[in-house]
Amino acid sequence: MRFGFFLVLSISAAAAWSQAYPSKPVRVVVPYPAGSTPDIIGRALAERLQAAFGQPFVVENRSGAGGNIGAEVVAKAGDPHVLLVGGNGPVAINKHLYKGLAYDPDRDLLPISLLASAPQMLVVKNDLNVSDFKSFLDYARKNPGRLSYASVGSGSASHLTMELLKNDARVFVVHIPYRGFPPAVTDMLAGNIDAMFAIIPAVLPHVKAGKMRPLAVTALKRSSISPEVPGVAELGLPQLESLAWNGLLAPAGTSPAVVSRLSAETINGMRHPQTREALGRLGFDVVASSPEEFSRWIRAESEKWARVIRMSGATAD
Repeated sequence: MRFGFFLVLSISAAAAWSQAYPSKPVRVVVPYPAGSTPDIIGRALAERLQAAFGQPFVVENRSGAGGNIGAEVVAKAGDPHVLLVGGNGPVAINKHLYKGLAYDPDRDLLPISLLASAPQMLVVKNDLNVSDFKSFLDYARKNPGRLSYASVGSGSASHLTMELLKNDARVFVVHIPYRGFPPAVTDMLAGNIDAMFAIIPAVLPHVKAGKMRPLAVTALKRSSISPEVPGVAELGLPQLESLAWNGLLAPAGTSPAVVSRLSAETINGMRHPQTREALGRLGFDVVASSPEEFSRWIRAESEKWARVIRMSGATAD
């Protein structure tokens, strides 16, 4: 009887703690600059959570070191009132790139929900003499080392996706790392770079203006905002699937009751029609997964890109 009494008491306490959360404003840390796609996703979610919980959810941009600075803030916060909107790099990839990372994403962060994902697009400069994906590979094979490609930094998704293609297609293209999409896009428009993988919103306006040529999207199916561009599955390289993604995470030690409630309200908020529509215009598909599904996703992404990092010898800038 006594055990049953304490079990009921502990369940009641957990439920009370969940209902009491949050007891103060919540900081939503985005480890990238204002205006970036993670920032847009984070602000869309924060608005929904604020309405659901009745407390301010304030987005805080803490960019730098490939997302590590903001992720470390949350990992060391020890407070469920500090949350992370984290993506590929700081959550799954950077631990394989950086020596002496100041936090352990597997140990120090608790997955709440995979929020949204989007494929990248392979684009080439307009005057490159290729018309489609196959002719790009043929040109690269016949001219090893003659083509260059941009990335938003060593170890980024734009870098590792091309390294995966280079390995699988047996081509050699020279890597030119940049610090973010704006300078990379500027140099491609100037004709200084031949190709790059980029999130679709970063290059789609230039594609529509005829200033870049799209060859593929790194999804198994075509993107709804660029349906004329083939996905990698129909091009015979389904293993080239590469999604930019962002999820919500809490510091380790956050109670299961709070994680459960945050997850439920996050799923509701992300599935709101206005949120779906706003992110859909940017080429993002709302996922809104459970904590368990997000954990499995992180593990699979980490294992996949760890192999590519080992194969390519990629290191952090």
